[in-house]
Amino acid sequence: MEKNKYGLKENLDRGLKERHVQLIGLGGAIGVGLFLGSATAMEAAGPAVLLAYTIAGIIIYFVMRAMGEVLVEYPVSGAFSAHAAIFQGPLMGYLTGWSYWFMWIGTGMAEITAIGIYMNYWYPDLPQWLTALCAVIFMTAINFIAVSLYGEFEFWFALIKIVTIILMIIGCFGIIIFGIGNGGIPTGIDNLWINGGFMPNGIHGVLLALVMVMYSYLGIEIVGVTAGEAHNPEKTLASAIDKVFWRILIFYVLALGVVMCVYPWNEIGSLGSPFVLVFNKLGIGFAADFINFVVITSALSSCNSGLFSTGRMLYNLALQRKAPSFLAKVGKSRVPKAGILVSAFVLLFGVFLNYVAPGQVFVYITSVASFGAMWTWIVILISQIRYRKTLSEEEVKKLHYKMPYSPYSNYISLLFIAGVIIASALDPSTQIALFIFPAWLILLIIIYYLTGMNNTGLSNPKNKN
Repeated sequence: MEKNKYGLKENLDRGLKERHVQLIGLGGAIGVGLFLGSATAMEAAGPAVLLAYTIAGIIIYFVMRAMGEVLVEYPVSGAFSAHAAIFQGPLMGYLTGWSYWFMWIGTGMAEITAIGIYMNYWYPDLPQWLTALCAVIFMTAINFIAVSLYGEFEFWFALIKIVTIILMIIGCFGIIIFGIGNGGIPTGIDNLWINGGFMPNGIHGVLLALVMVMYSYLGIEIVGVTAGEAHNPEKTLASAIDKVFWRILIFYVLALGVVMCVYPWNEIGSLGSPFVLVFNKLGIGFAADFINFVVITSALSSCNSGLFSTGRMLYNLALQRKAPSFLAKVGKSRVPKAGILVSAFVLLFGVFLNYVAPGQVFVYITSVASFGAMWTWIVILISQIRYRKTLSEEEVKKLHYKMPYSPYSNYISLLFIAGVIIASALDPSTQIALFIFPAWLILLIIIYYLTGMNNTGLSNPKNKN
């Protein structure tokens, strides 16, 4: 049993290799939204969506670096929840941990429901609830056996997405330069500005796209949750975080950029998935089936990551005495089986609710989940600022993995995220979360004080004599 710098005795297996963490981080950055939802962002901003992805990518990079600075010094399973408890107080750690748990539960509910829908593309008579049940059972079994098996599955899930995107990019270059699939006529890159200009809907369109783009990055911080089980975390975590920005440029900006060179941006939304369009143009007849398969693996990956992260978050909250003590138990394989089981049960209950309750209820759950990610990013940025304040100038110089331009980069990132939240209030589909998420936090605070959890918690090790 390993006792970390917080005094918490963790008993998890450091079985995640560097290649696992690298691909887990990449898988977190590339979701179903890139394959199916990117057309919506294109409709809002036109080719200037590339600017939105780049700006949002820089902000996410700063968030990840802020998390990395503290994480490399204190690599624990609860990551930002444990860091918030130390540097912002036990209440913040508690709120962050449970909100992050809820975020992944909401995301997982959406993903396993989506799996059923995608499977119906091939098997129209297959009940969606049966597909969802099988998906949760399968992913729970993977998470139960060993953390290395989880890492292996995430490695291959992410690899499928990466190979698909690379093939699409190569295919687009073939169309742009040589006219392959376009009658031998190269399309060039004129489509980036001849259909109303590079920014056809003005700055308003870019701002609207920024909201959607930021939501597409939800889950990227899962690299932090691997900290308690990463082999050689100082090297592994820093390496994974460093590559985030370049991954975003390649797998979002470059991929969408070449698609908009091949197809006018104002046609993509009405024609379907950009990836299906490109593969069809190249003469690949099974393009729709292939992308459907990729999307299913992406959804399974999200479900897999959801069970992994929620199980670890519940485990760390239990160690902090902010969750029932039985959730701190681990099995022979040194994985938090109790936390994984609880999360799997809630996922299935959520799917049941999705089928029997009004559709609006599900919208509320996913809205709160989305705001849970924003909350997490804000907490990460503030925790790093507070952490720096505990260090002397000499200690700052000795940090293994510094947040660039801190604290100014923190303040800019916080203002940007605040702007996204304000912009969300203008969108009828997301504004409801501005009311529901505060209600969720109030409920958590009431439970916190009624159960006496305010009398227990972590403290800053630097304050101990």
